[in-house]
Amino acid sequence: MQLQHVIHFIGRLCTIAFMSVAMAGCAATIQEREYEAPGGFLLGPEDLLEITVWKNADLSRITPIRPDGLISMPIIGDVQASGLTADGLAHRISERLKQFVAGNPAVSVSVKELNSYSVYVLGEVTKPGKYQAKSYITLLQAISMGGGFTEYAKKNKLQVVRNRLNGDNKIHETRIPIRYDDLLAGQGEPGNMILLSGDTVIVP
Repeated sequence: MQLQHVIHFIGRLCTIAFMSVAMAGCAATIQEREYEAPGGFLLGPEDLLEITVWKNADLSRITPIRPDGLISMPIIGDVQASGLTADGLAHRISERLKQFVAGNPAVSVSVKELNSYSVYVLGEVTKPGKYQAKSYITLLQAISMGGGFTEYAKKNKLQVVRNRLNGDNKIHETRIPIRYDDLLAGQGEPGNMILLSGDTVIVP
């Protein structure tokens, strides 16, 4: 009788130990990372904007950003819009209007249609090409939009190519190497980064 109690007690200990290990294993798979989101959506060509100048319907309008990055406004003429946030553009228009309008003109800019955000996925993916989106996408999402890897893809030699205009009007190219295995494991830097408009994901 005592032997049965001992066997039953050992069985319960083994069950508890197994459950503890299993729970610990599950807990180990839960990982959290923080990514810094871009401070604001940068406007670009083909975005459709609604510009409102308070108490001045003649200056308010709905207008697209032209391919050269400019918009046309009454009185002040062309204004650079591409590369600015909506708030940044509103401030620029307000500053220009001060030369022609008494007081401190209140200007607001809202995006009615976002058409400028696009990324490129090239190389050994099923569907290489240009992809447009209505909100920021991550690197993994871009790879998925490209249909995933081909059998020849060198997954651990990914690169994100990012071009930015410097203050001297020269384009600065940055190449960010990424290992796909680290990406899936949630390890390494920069991780599942948020892509900016114009970024190119290269899969060799």
